[in-house]
Amino acid sequence: RGCARSARLLLPPGGAAQPHPRGWREAVSAAAGALRAGGLVAVPTDTVYGVACLAQDSGAVRSIYSLKGRNGRKPLAICVGDVERLYRYCRVNVPDALLRDLLPGPVTLVLQRSEELNKDLNPFTSLVGVRIPNHPFIRELARACSGPLALTSANISSQASTLTVSEFQDLWPQLSLIIDGGPIGDVQSPECRLGSTVVDLSVSGKFSIIRPGCALTSTVEILTQKYGLVPESS
Repeated sequence: RGCARSARLLLPPGGAAQPHPRGWREAVSAAAGALRAGGLVAVPTDTVYGVACLAQDSGAVRSIYSLKGRNGRKPLAICVGDVERLYRYCRVNVPDALLRDLLPGPVTLVLQRSEELNKDLNPFTSLVGVRIPNHPFIRELARACSGPLALTSANISSQASTLTVSEFQDLWPQLSLIIDGGPIGDVQSPECRLGSTVVDLSVSGKFSIIRPGCALTSTVEILTQKYGLVPESS
């Protein structure tokens, strides 16, 4: 961490169609090792590039805030590899099928946090946002780690989200490892930089949109039409 030059690994093509080529396994292993050592790792997701650390590592969580120049009261999301893992760190009050209709995908679900989650992660709130990006690399990485990842976008706070690793080059010196999965989406399209849709599901029977993000229409459709949830303001 804080070294002058970070290692950069280029992911071989394949991904979802060929999720376990040798280069992918090596990249997952290298990234998991960097995280276990307390480092910060840049990763591709299904929306924008992110920076991850181990959510249960308080020192690494502080490093992410420092990296982004981020207000300490702005919460970090956690990332897990599968819906089943979510239950350990959250108190879920919606049907399991609802979770599986939205995850994996470009949605962050805000739920009540459980006692299992590191108390130094977002200590000012009883809620936590959960991501399962629809990207095979980060899901494999999350599965390779014993606890959840803390995940945030790879940019200085208040600056634009990034779709290629070169766009956050100013952060490289503070990262242990950069996983280069190539461009995410259309680099010319502002819509591709919106990030995930953030929806609060912590109140039974209701939902609240915290950030519209890139999947607002489909998310609201699922919540209202399929599960009968109503906007919290109504």
